[in-house]
Amino acid sequence: MTKENTVSSEAKWYILHTYSGYENKVMTNINTLVENRGLQHLIEDVMVPTETITETAADGKEKKVESKLYPCYVYVKMVMTDESWYICRNTRGVTGFVGPGSKPIPLTDEEVMNLGVSSQVTEGSFKPGELVTVTSGPLDGYEATVREIDEANSKVIVTVSMFGRDTPATLDLSSIKKL
Repeated sequence: MTKENTVSSEAKWYILHTYSGYENKVMTNINTLVENRGLQHLIEDVMVPTETITETAADGKEKKVESKLYPCYVYVKMVMTDESWYICRNTRGVTGFVGPGSKPIPLTDEEVMNLGVSSQVTEGSFKPGELVTVTSGPLDGYEATVREIDEANSKVIVTVSMFGRDTPATLDLSSIKKL
């Protein structure tokens, strides 16, 4: 493919399948290759989606643990060319692209939003004390009250009334909407 073809194409998100435990190594190796070869115009972003979970140990102390949302998968935002395909497919630890046969299929815009791969635009800003509806996850359909907002991490702490008690929950900003 010529350079003219790659510049006019728009980068899309693709998913790479990796060996278990190789996700971060694959991400680092692809980023290094892109940097060394000056291929930022082909491969724009590489990421392993993670979440931070607070665990309580047996002694009662809480600690924050980062866990992978989708183990064995790496997300790559790239313009699909023979060169970008070759770099990703032949990185050590990669078993292939997600898609039928050998043809990589880009994620749809809806899939990108649902997977939390890119930063998501929320419906307006929320304020503490505001009533909202939860639109996804196990609390889907519940009404909640906003307690705190962490815009830097796109998270919100809400209070949900369950079984006659107020229960706090941490949610993605994209999973709530104003009433």
